[in-house]
Amino acid sequence: MELTAILNEAPQLKKIAHWSIVIPNQSRPRFWIKWFVNPFVHKKGRGACIRKRTRLDVVPWRKFNLGECSTIEDFTAINNGVGDVIIGDRTRIGLSNTLIGPITIGDDVRLAQNVVLSGLNHNYEAVDSPIHAQGVSTKPIVINDESWIGANVVIVPGVTIGKHAIIAAGSVVTKNVPSYAVAAGNPAKVIKTYNCETKTWDKL
Repeated sequence: MELTAILNEAPQLKKIAHWSIVIPNQSRPRFWIKWFVNPFVHKKGRGACIRKRTRLDVVPWRKFNLGECSTIEDFTAINNGVGDVIIGDRTRIGLSNTLIGPITIGDDVRLAQNVVLSGLNHNYEAVDSPIHAQGVSTKPIVINDESWIGANVVIVPGVTIGKHAIIAAGSVVTKNVPSYAVAAGNPAKVIKTYNCETKTWDKL
């Protein structure tokens, strides 16, 4: 029987295991997890770089993969507590980004500064209970190859960004964006698409 199944059948044991891994009332793993467990569990490709001032709130029971020759810049926070965070090859995560899984980012993607990708939502429906006590729901965010996400963009749970798509700075993306398209605004709307016949970017 897998360890996860054993813990799910023993709530008290699961609670103790969680306490030993994550600091209570925080989303941060304990130092012994960061130093002695995560480096052997999570994958970092050849030539990949994680800057020293990046905050990695990653736990060993979820995936955190960084592809070859990819970079995570300073002051970025990454959290895989409720969903995997997978980053492809030759991708750059810019300064001060926030990535909360589940998230999959492809190859050759660029995220500018202060981008927020969150696959997590807090449940709120029960009005007789604080929102923080109602748990969370998740929907995966997918950013396909060669896309460019501008500064201060917010992408909400469940959104897929197509290949070679561009999201203009300051946009809030609440719906899928097709491949070879430019989207802008709050909520973001497609304003240009690539015309394969004329080989031009046409305004809508």
